[in-house]
Amino acid sequence: MKPTFWDYVRAAFNARPGGMFIPPNWIGLGVFGFLGVLNPGFWIIGLGCELAYLGWLGTHPRFQRLVTGDHLLDERRRWQARLYELIRQLPPEDQQRYRALENRCQSIIEQQAQGGLSPGLEEQGEGLGRLVWIYLRLLLTRESIRKIIRESANTPDEAARMKERIDKLQQQLQQPSITEDLRKSLTAQIEILQQRQEKKHEAQEKLAFLDAELTRIQEQVELLREQAVLSTDPAVVSQRIDQVTTTLGGTNQWIRDQQKIYGAMEDLLADPPPLVVSGQKESQ
Repeated sequence: MKPTFWDYVRAAFNARPGGMFIPPNWIGLGVFGFLGVLNPGFWIIGLGCELAYLGWLGTHPRFQRLVTGDHLLDERRRWQARLYELIRQLPPEDQQRYRALENRCQSIIEQQAQGGLSPGLEEQGEGLGRLVWIYLRLLLTRESIRKIIRESANTPDEAARMKERIDKLQQQLQQPSITEDLRKSLTAQIEILQQRQEKKHEAQEKLAFLDAELTRIQEQVELLREQAVLSTDPAVVSQRIDQVTTTLGGTNQWIRDQQKIYGAMEDLLADPPPLVVSGQKESQ
């Protein structure tokens, strides 16, 4: 997010040239404050000087570029810290898988930057950042579903026992001597067990879908790397990256739906982070 005008003004108020421990603006305010005690007219002069100083420095293009750079760097550090915490939630093999894809994406930009093709690399970095972000969300979604399956003891033996329980309950229902209350209770038990079976089957289908989407993204990245090698126009690569991220719009919606169901992943529905992959910007 680009800094606002008030961000520039606030930075100008506290601006401190290299080597100075105290911002010169603070010193000026102190001087006019002291003189104002002797003659209140200095307070009015000091106020005018302060407004002029803040207006001049806060709107200076070079100063704004400096503030913007610092702002983006701080934001990037916050995102990296957040990403680090999210990645730590993954098992070691998934952490390695994520890092591998991130490195492959970064190599796409680095490869073109080495060839001197600088235009369009920023857009590529943003597009690849979104791609890596979706990949991480898929990994986290899969781990959330796996955790629920592990906690519910979803094993072949457990599934067989559940089927056996349903069969026994159905046999009890066939007995003509059971009371109506017992029949209702047995029927309710069967319905609950059948719903559990359906949910377990549904979870397995979701895991299969997640595995397929993760593999699809990996293959897309490999295709992008090959196209980046063959293409001499970074705009073509940027367009292809945009096309890939657009095709993943349905995957994004699917992740949102799972977040509502499982209540996991905290605030992963936010916008993608600033350039997770930014080979050119890191070197600037």
